[in-house]
Amino acid sequence: MRQYGEWNGTIGKTIAESQPWFSEPPHPGDDAPNVVVVLLDDLGFAQLGCYGSDIDTPNIDALAANGLRYTNFHVTPLCSPTRAALLTGRNHHSVGMRSVSNFNTGFPNTTGHISNHAATLAEVLHDEGYATFVVGKWHLAPMEQCSAAGPFDQWPLQRGFDRYYGFLEGETDQFNPSLIYDNHSIDPPSTPEEGYHVSEDLIDRAIGFVHDTKSVRPDKPFFLYVAFGATHAPHQAPAEYLDKYRGRYDEGWDVVRARWFANQLDMGVIPPGTELAPRNPGVEPWDDLSTNQQALACRLQEAFAAFLDHTDAQIGRLVDDLAALGELDNTIIMVLGDNGASQEGGPFGVLHEMKYFNGILESPDEAVEHLDEIGGPHSHSNYPWGWAQVGNTPFKWYKQNTHEGGVHVPLVVHWPAGLADGSGTGSSGTGSSGTAGGVRRQFHHVNDIAVTIYDLINVQPPAVRRGLEQIPISGTSLAYTFHDASAPTRKEIQYFEMGGHRGLWCDGWKAVTRHEAGVPFDDDAWELYHTDADPSECNDLAASMPEKLDEMIALWWQEAETHGVLPLDERMIELFAVRFRDHSPHPVDRTYRYYPPVSPMGSQSGAQIGGRSWRLTASVTCGARCGGVLFATGTENAGLSVFLDDGRLVFDYNAFDNHTIVRSNAAVGPGDHKLGVAFHRGPSRTAQARLLIDGEVVGEGSIPWVMSTISSVGPSVGYDAGSPVSSAYSDSNPFTGKLHEVEIKLLSREDAETLHAQSRAELSRQ
Repeated sequence: MRQYGEWNGTIGKTIAESQPWFSEPPHPGDDAPNVVVVLLDDLGFAQLGCYGSDIDTPNIDALAANGLRYTNFHVTPLCSPTRAALLTGRNHHSVGMRSVSNFNTGFPNTTGHISNHAATLAEVLHDEGYATFVVGKWHLAPMEQCSAAGPFDQWPLQRGFDRYYGFLEGETDQFNPSLIYDNHSIDPPSTPEEGYHVSEDLIDRAIGFVHDTKSVRPDKPFFLYVAFGATHAPHQAPAEYLDKYRGRYDEGWDVVRARWFANQLDMGVIPPGTELAPRNPGVEPWDDLSTNQQALACRLQEAFAAFLDHTDAQIGRLVDDLAALGELDNTIIMVLGDNGASQEGGPFGVLHEMKYFNGILESPDEAVEHLDEIGGPHSHSNYPWGWAQVGNTPFKWYKQNTHEGGVHVPLVVHWPAGLADGSGTGSSGTGSSGTAGGVRRQFHHVNDIAVTIYDLINVQPPAVRRGLEQIPISGTSLAYTFHDASAPTRKEIQYFEMGGHRGLWCDGWKAVTRHEAGVPFDDDAWELYHTDADPSECNDLAASMPEKLDEMIALWWQEAETHGVLPLDERMIELFAVRFRDHSPHPVDRTYRYYPPVSPMGSQSGAQIGGRSWRLTASVTCGARCGGVLFATGTENAGLSVFLDDGRLVFDYNAFDNHTIVRSNAAVGPGDHKLGVAFHRGPSRTAQARLLIDGEVVGEGSIPWVMSTISSVGPSVGYDAGSPVSSAYSDSNPFTGKLHEVEIKLLSREDAETLHAQSRAELSRQ
């Protein structure tokens, strides 16, 4: 018979006349190292202890003390783009990730996912025989595809990973996360009251994945990608960590920033002569703040520090486990951040970050009444600009910007077997003396990580994979730096771009511009810095060296053409309109129908009811005294819930702990019913909510303030997933009758205010 697939034996009439043949599965070799990449979210250059801070990060510090610290390492200004570059070795525009994965503009640079013409590290290493695992934040699939309906082709398991445990969106609640296990939703294994925190859960799963492999296939190396939600908002940590930092930052951000800067100079993570950049616009002198402003800002910084300290402890658990397995020496560990410290907390910081994305500057005088909630389950906090700039010491600006504060982050590399004996391919130098604890100042970029790993394990990424021509690798291996601190950088050039902010580094020089929305790109004011001598971008040479600046700008346009940056696009708000198109979960007629049981939906795949008029109708069959949730979205910090309580229909609109509760004046009797809520936007962000039983109005209430952006936690049908939206119940409160269908009809298009708030919220979810 005809043979399908490769088989090189022979077949005769009998077994004696035949020759068997066995295929050999790929294997990278007995001495192939394991690879662990740990990615921290919204981590500023200075925030690790080994990069100058006073935050306790002993486990990362120990990796640095026995490995290498890179002090001139760069990323993109946002999370999804950095992750795309990290996992592919290409520039983010080239692979379709100009911005966060929430958007698809119809251009190749913004598709909402990594191009299939750019194989991920996991895909390449899996093909070479590695076991591949990822835990934590993904944010590399189109958000509208992040539900149990899929499609799943851009989820982790379809992009090369054998196992996945984490969350698909840009952020989640640390105590009540929205979790995916492989390709399906899962509830957290315990509760905050039982000590649950998602960072601990992620490392539990990572350790389990490694043990599964090493128990059955000890010969097989693994690639583990650990993408913490930390230290992205919400900043939440166990109580003992929060208590540890009480009073630590009472001196204020000016004093702390100066101290961290001095530490950096003493440690050698910034070169002598580096200047401390001036305060960013909007950052006030600490002594000019009111007592309440200072109290709120300190408590928010304490929560961040506690969050990072707790995350470091989880990294320590993983490292200790690898050591106990005997795997640590031959495991390449890289720890890095995805962009600079976040500016999304605004000038004062916020108890509820979603307030900021709704255009509310939370008053410190109001927020100080809730100081003890900060960092716990009943908060969604982010720190103010002043502490974010401390995190980016010595630089200016923040995440989202192409100045150094947005793109200059830590990178720690630890590999005892490779750093000790020069065994890594591409190493220059043979001695191990002085390698441990070394500092490396060569300029490098996140698109260099994948190619470094390929270099170290002797893997050549394919030019064609599964019939698809591959986009050329743009990264440069760091391996040459491992044993030669003085080697000149081999990275020749690197562009930056995000929402119109632009920059270009070349041969120790950097041109950069901070784009203002609505300003023509040709009118942007470019700055010029000799970053080899001025790493903190304090001395702008644009006026004195116009020819050099023109040369750099021209190079930027060349790189933009080469790597698919064009067309330049500052849009964010307008991109939400593309949701309502054919073959998406957002129907053109704006009518959503859910048929229980339904798995929890991502915040971008469910009905988008924030800031607009809508009507909900639930078709039910009730027994005597039916109860439970029909529909809910959000968390205990912000959301809405429609439920039955003691036989009455109830609507709870929880606007950042300000509950408007509408209760029906009639009970829902046994039998079949249509239960509904009609929500109508009014002037000045007010609304009216009417409860309906079988078409009859049975209750009405005024909503004093309507949320445009509700939560990063999406809808659930027939119960309330995560932390309860309403204080009327304490658990998921499943509906006790028969829920046949929930229909939600959007009654009006978003207004400009709603779109603006939603777009800002999307940028928070990297």
